Amino acid sequence: MNDSSRLGANYWKLWSASLISNFGDGLAAVAYPWLASAITRDPVQIALIGVATRLPWLVFTLPAGVITDRVDRRRIITIMDTVRSLATVGVAVFVFAITDDLADPTSATTGTGNPWHLAVLYLAALLFGFAEVLRDNAAQTLMPALVDRTQLEKANGRLWGAEMVMNSFVGPPLGGVLIALAFAAPFFANAATFGISALLIASLSGTFRASADVSTTRRSFRADIGEGVRWLWNHRLLRTMGIVLGVMNAMIMMALATYVLFVQEVLGLEAASFGLLLSAGAVGGVAGSLSASRISRRIGPGASLFVSILVLATTYAITGFASSAVLVWGMFVLQGYAGVLWNVITVSLRQSIIPDRLLGRVNSVYRFFAWGMMPLGSLLGGAVVAVGEGVVSREFGLRAPFWLAGSVFGILFVYA
Repeated sequence: MNDSSRLGANYWKLWSASLISNFGDGLAAVAYPWLASAITRDPVQIALIGVATRLPWLVFTLPAGVITDRVDRRRIITIMDTVRSLATVGVAVFVFAITDDLADPTSATTGTGNPWHLAVLYLAALLFGFAEVLRDNAAQTLMPALVDRTQLEKANGRLWGAEMVMNSFVGPPLGGVLIALAFAAPFFANAATFGISALLIASLSGTFRASADVSTTRRSFRADIGEGVRWLWNHRLLRTMGIVLGVMNAMIMMALATYVLFVQEVLGLEAASFGLLLSAGAVGGVAGSLSASRISRRIGPGASLFVSILVLATTYAITGFASSAVLVWGMFVLQGYAGVLWNVITVSLRQSIIPDRLLGRVNSVYRFFAWGMMPLGSLLGGAVVAVGEGVVSREFGLRAPFWLAGSVFGILFVYA
């Protein structure tokens, strides 16, 4: 029996659901920022959409962990994917209705946008953010119930590889093409992918509740959250990695908050080329997913994580100086590789050492540190562009977040 068959039918259903939903995410990766830039050119207002998407990670992550440990995890994912599908249909209808009011992002250079259009985007971003928090936390706790713990790195690597291909390689270029055909098209397609994913997850066989723990069945949310916080805080390695990842994610979101404006105004790309540029992350991500476990065994997981930070420091700094789309594409390849190398090692580590009855809660605390910094990073990104634009020039402002991110990653490397 080969390695693939030992992962089991349930794993491949999860893998397929992730493949399809991440294809939709790839479409959205182009569609949403392009839509935002067609409504407004204000860097702060565009950054606020990223803030709204990531704010739930700051305010809802800890309760989501308790829910994950109390409710069937398969059911959580199914319901959240259904919610995201219905919500995306609503966004698609909204975009279809306002298509005639949207500007050409590649030619528009000023404008604060229709406040009602922006309000819809902010509300949609918040809804998707809350659904994502609960869905993703449950999805990460599901893996140990599907495969043997000795196969976690391989299973996670293949899952990350598939996600990267669809999220960053197939989805974005097609999203750019669909936008050129009809602005609402990628949103309708995205809604369909969430619906298919929900059906696949619902078909998983077995029970996916946390291991029974009689002492916690009638405790309050606060007591359950407290147990998860104490467990992580007393685990020095996971606590440190969570804090470091929080700073890393803040810097990534700061750089990407106004990335669509950088692409349009500095690199001079249209929607289809923007999608091709985003595909670079998949090239590096697939390479990372296939080699992460081998690199971890050869140089050690700690050294592998140091390499990831150093690569991110270098590539973000270079991106800030680049005017060539080809060079930026190459930097994104390396960033994709470093990101997947970090994720495969750290996610597998958490899944293997956290007790199952606490997995949802401890994961949520870890992600509170790691993902809770994202909305702050997005807000900082918009502010950095606005200040840089006002003090020096628009182009300087759009480059500045990449320089700052590279510098902070360099400091993190020395600290780590």
